Amino acid sequence: MAKVMIIGAGGVGNVVAHKVAQLSSVFTEIVLASRTLAKCDAIAASIDHPIRTVAVDADNVEELTALLKQEQPELVINVALPYQDLSIMDACLAAGVHYMDTANYEPPETAKFEYSWQWAYQERFEKAGLTALLGSGFDPGATNMFTAYLAKHYFDEIHELDIIDVNGGDHGYPFATNFNPEINIREVTAECRHWEGGQFVTTDAMSEKAEFTCPDEVGTYNIYRMYHEELESLTKHFPSLKRAQFWMSFGDSYLKHLEVLQNVGMTGIEPVNFNGTEIIPIQFLRQLLPEPATLGPRTHGKTCIGCVVTGVKDGEQKTMYLYQVKDHQDCYKEVQSQAISYTTGVPAMIGAKMIVEGHWKKPGVWNMEQMDPDLFMEDMNKYGLPWNVIELKDFKLN
Repeated sequence: MAKVMIIGAGGVGNVVAHKVAQLSSVFTEIVLASRTLAKCDAIAASIDHPIRTVAVDADNVEELTALLKQEQPELVINVALPYQDLSIMDACLAAGVHYMDTANYEPPETAKFEYSWQWAYQERFEKAGLTALLGSGFDPGATNMFTAYLAKHYFDEIHELDIIDVNGGDHGYPFATNFNPEINIREVTAECRHWEGGQFVTTDAMSEKAEFTCPDEVGTYNIYRMYHEELESLTKHFPSLKRAQFWMSFGDSYLKHLEVLQNVGMTGIEPVNFNGTEIIPIQFLRQLLPEPATLGPRTHGKTCIGCVVTGVKDGEQKTMYLYQVKDHQDCYKEVQSQAISYTTGVPAMIGAKMIVEGHWKKPGVWNMEQMDPDLFMEDMNKYGLPWNVIELKDFKLN
């Protein structure tokens, strides 16, 4: 049905390549591209399906445009670094290729998570007759779909949203990150923002803590309020929301190490001079930490990610919780990955499927919740991320 190009050969790129290859009737040809050809070749060799590999510098718009014109894919699945979103969007426009990603653009020089740069492409994609789908990972991505699904099927109006991301996995390291360390640490150490009273309210990073018990015997965890990009689009597209928050679990060891690294300046994003060479501390730290793609065989436990929505139906207030639980080792058995990469990669494949099958193919730049959620949610159940929805009584975090 469609030829696709996957850009990015990290942990998520590996999962996307595996899952796309499983749907050969939908994705008839696959090209895997990255700056490092050896990473692409290693992924391709692990998949029992033909995948062509190419090297490309995704920061170089001319080089990527030339590759896209040569290969002529219908869609680019961008699972490279968020810093590269705009250059890849520019190349897609120049080559006439549909675009999607899993995380919003982030400028390298400042930890700023917002959609303004990508929303500014709306008119160009619309005029070109091309679709750009933003944030088709898990959070953002599946969490946007969860919210839209609950709003569509369970409420007349939604008023409060709590996105809760719990990773109950253990990889055995005192300190490691389950996805790109640089992106992870920038997110966690950034100022927290949550939506309340018609505006974003800023608080110190990790200053709000709660305890949450996950269903399906996943366990009870400490969760911390932080900012996450889907809050920006969800509060825009669901204006009835009076409060929206994002929560993530962190273990004591992770927080202890992170505090020390911050105190000594190792999480900094400003260049420092070391023996006459300019280095960025957080990028140096990234080289010292375990590569997230290597954590799969040693990570045990489960993730539990979902949305708690409170609103009104037929004049009555109620609270619904839609969530997904995934076992790390189940992911490794299927695609040689831990669950963090898996839960991001599967929604990326499904978002791509929605576009190439024509369900979500419409000119312009779109966030996930602007699309009808039903087919996406059906595919979550079909392709490895089965979900549940339950009603909660007396739910309260803060």
